[in-house]
Amino acid sequence: MSVALDDRPRRGRPPARNEILRAGRLGGMAPTELAERFGTPLYVYDLGVVDGQVAALRAVLPPVVELAYAVKANPALAIVAHLGRLGLGADVASGGELETVTRSGLSADRVVMTGPGKRDDELRAAVAAGIRAITVESPGELARLESIAATAGRRQPVMLRAAVSEGDRLERVRLVGDDGAGKFGMDAADLGVAACRAAASPHLELLGLHAFGASNVLDAGGLVEHVAATVATARRMARTVGAPLRLVDAGGGLGIPYEGHQESLDLVRLGAGLHEIVAGWPADPILRDARLLLEPGRFLVGPAGAYLARVVDRKTVDGSVVVILDGGVHHVLRPALVGQEHRIRAVASRPEPMGTGRLQPVTVAGPLCSGLDVFSQAAVMSPPEVGDLLAILDVGAYGFTESMPLFLSHPIPAEVAVRGGRAELIRPRVEPGRWLDEQVLPAWDAGV
Repeated sequence: MSVALDDRPRRGRPPARNEILRAGRLGGMAPTELAERFGTPLYVYDLGVVDGQVAALRAVLPPVVELAYAVKANPALAIVAHLGRLGLGADVASGGELETVTRSGLSADRVVMTGPGKRDDELRAAVAAGIRAITVESPGELARLESIAATAGRRQPVMLRAAVSEGDRLERVRLVGDDGAGKFGMDAADLGVAACRAAASPHLELLGLHAFGASNVLDAGGLVEHVAATVATARRMARTVGAPLRLVDAGGGLGIPYEGHQESLDLVRLGAGLHEIVAGWPADPILRDARLLLEPGRFLVGPAGAYLARVVDRKTVDGSVVVILDGGVHHVLRPALVGQEHRIRAVASRPEPMGTGRLQPVTVAGPLCSGLDVFSQAAVMSPPEVGDLLAILDVGAYGFTESMPLFLSHPIPAEVAVRGGRAELIRPRVEPGRWLDEQVLPAWDAGV
């Protein structure tokens, strides 16, 4: 998605992907050097790719559109801080994510909070921090928040979340449990009641509406339709309470291609659609002072990440080559969770060059005692040898923290940020002894 001239289509060829792996190097660094310095398996993030994704998206957006990074995509402190320095706000979904953005140095007035199960202590922390807005999911949550704001002596800005019916959802790569019917937001009846209460409360300030339609959407037209529908719903709500809109939050959902045959999101078409939507806002008394908020996560950081693992065993089973890595789906759960393979690339670790053998389907699996621990049943490559390095791509989002790292008690991989030919450790490798040290035997086992 780079906007560089060299990436424009030439002679019918598609533009090069803005991604961490380029010419066999991760963020411009040799994979062998990274493996030697930080061990394997290892997460590597190229901040230059993040810069490119942000710039490409901003280049097509109308001035009225703001970006809030969806922290759930990758809450690594260094990633959040980097996006904050680029001028993005943040969308948090828990008290822990709120603490993350606070420690990153991001100003509270650039933070919005979403999520269907906010505890009272999380609401109190958000009110005390003075964040830009809290998205309210239900009439009950609104009542709790109003009481908390009154006790704190604050007037808390809020958005109300509208439920999106299953029939109105965009086609998407569905995550298990994602966008479950009835879990998120309020139906029209509750939304109207909540809007009237929020508008009348001396302890709440109704800014607008939030609605989220899908995950990992590659159809720009579908995204534009969702934004238009969200704006229309927000405008109806504002007319009901007789107040102008200040903020319309259309959520995230901007997708990335995980497989080689998939096309990238058409940013030009997305931008043109958004320009058309907001063109009439200056003349509309309900919308003329409003801002449109998008909450991209995966789009900004997904292509920036790679999971680097080493081959520890190779065998042939019923005529098929199988390689076992020192890392697996306990660190990169998404392939098993949604049933979609990531691209896998071999990178050299032997003195002789790789890729000289015949290309053939290879099963790439991890070290876990589970049949689910398979990255690919048929990754086409020259079969790697023991000691070689493989890179699982597009794991900068929903990778490290969507995993189940304690399963089978393997070490938790380090995370490394790369930029301008330099690599910095941003989260150290954790050995099993670390979490064993934090466990306690019951008193009766201690002989007491």
